[in-house]
Parts: sequence; structure tokens; C-alpha cells
Amino acid sequence: MRDAILRKARESAEVKLRFFEEQAEPLAACARALAGRFRAGGRLLAFGNGGSACDAEHAAVEFVHPIVEKRRPLPALALTSSTPALTAIGNDADFSQIFVDQLAIQARPGDAALGISTSGASSNVNRALRRARELGLLTIGFAGRDGGRMPDLCDHLFVVRTWSIHRVQETHTLLLHLLWDEVHLALGEDDVL
Repeated sequence: MRDAILRKARESAEVKLRFFEEQAEPLAACARALAGRFRAGGRLLAFGNGGSACDAEHAAVEFVHPIVEKRRPLPALALTSSTPALTAIGNDADFSQIFVDQLAIQARPGDAALGISTSGASSNVNRALRRARELGLLTIGFAGRDGGRMPDLCDHLFVVRTWSIHRVQETHTLLLHLLWDEVHLALGEDDVL
């Protein structure tokens, strides 16, 4: 078991390092764009399914309640948080509409949308990103594999090019933390981490 654990830990580290070597500059550009939305009064609206729903909620809480006391809170909302809304829309309309319908009510033109899909092929995430773009939101995508249908829907897309869902999710977590950190730096806060 020890060998398997170390092999998987090395693989995870290698996937992350390779990803960030390629994506450091695009991540900085995304952070500046998202900081601009926050500076102008916009919010971040995040969504995904399964583990990616957890990542969307993680993103929202990182921005709303930063654990670093020298960082200010920023407005964010996970569209995955309301079980009644998700199940009502899924039941009365269609599960592929659960985020689109919420965006229609919640989104404002200066906001940003973060869609997370480990495959890049989640119908409800992609429909929401398309709608977010129509509404004038900054669209950000976290994906895996080959990006699925997300490349045509995002202003800023980060694709972890592996078919291992675990490696994708592990990289998305670090990506989220670095995006959060870089947004604060783009807003002029001190580099305290």
C-alpha cells in the first residue's frame, strides 16, 4: 500500500505542476478580470455537479469568508446550495435547467460565473455558461479531460488534461485557492500567503 500511496501522491503533484506551468499566465489574466468585476460591484456565481458542486460551494465560502484575516470578503454565491430550488427546477422543468433558471433570477451584468465540470460535458453547467455569456457575465470554467464543450463557452477556461477524475479534482482545488489568492493580489492586497 505504501508504494501505491506514494505513486499516486507523485502523480498528483506532477499533474498539478505540469498544469500550472502551462496555466500560470492565463490564471493571472483571469484573476485580474475577476478582480475587475469585484471592484465594480459584481459577484461570483459558482456551480457544478457532484464533487464539482462541493467545489462550487468551496469557492463561494473562500470568497465570502476568507480564513486569512488580512483578506477582505468578496461577494460570491454557489447555485448548488439550495436543495429546494435544485429539486423543484429539476422536477418541474428539467435537471439541465437547474443553473440556467437560477442565473435568470440571480445574475446581474457585472457578475462572473464559474462553471466546474470534471469532464467539461455537464449539460447543466454548459447551458448555464452559455446563458451567463448571453447575460454579459465573465465566464470562467474549470474542466478536465479535453475540456468537453466548455472551450466555446468560457472567457477563461482551465482544463486539467487527464482522464483521472481524482487528479482533476485535486488540481481544481489548488486552482481555486490560487485564483482566490491572485484575485486579492490584483485588488492590491498584500501577498500574505
